Amino acid sequence: MNTIIIILSVIVGLLILFLILALFAKKEYNIHREITIHATRDQVFNYLKQLKNQDHFNKWIMVDPDMQKTFKGTDGTVGFIYAWNGKKAGEGEQEIMAIAEGKSIETEIRFVRPFVNTANADLHIESISETETKVIWRNASQMKYPFNVMVSMLEKMLAKDMDTSLSNLKNILEK
Repeated sequence: MNTIIIILSVIVGLLILFLILALFAKKEYNIHREITIHATRDQVFNYLKQLKNQDHFNKWIMVDPDMQKTFKGTDGTVGFIYAWNGKKAGEGEQEIMAIAEGKSIETEIRFVRPFVNTANADLHIESISETETKVIWRNASQMKYPFNVMVSMLEKMLAKDMDTSLSNLKNILEK
């Protein structure tokens, strides 16, 4: 009986510690990653504004090749929605919210599973020269209490995956 009380006390103590840590943990993240691609700004922008092209470079999509995908609207235009449902990638949708031709694409990602959340993912494209283009990818969101305790871990994971995706993009566009 004492062993059960000790085990339950440890579990309750860890839960209380988790909840206290979450009170002081940051609730928002805003990650920026960038890469320089040896291609013209128009080539890079026109490729990126087609959300279906993410199938070829985005690590999160590539992790689950058997996921179901549905599309609403015209790809590359405001209002286009790319929705997915998979075992590894979870379920959600990404919608193009705004396009500044040749400069930026703003999207909203709405996650359904494994957890409900909304994030903003924006791509900014800048000419470095006639044949070099910088892509800046920003991903920002908030995590609700007590899940915000995972923000630091999430930032590291997202930054690594965004770097991988940008490297994939560079390899595709520099062929």
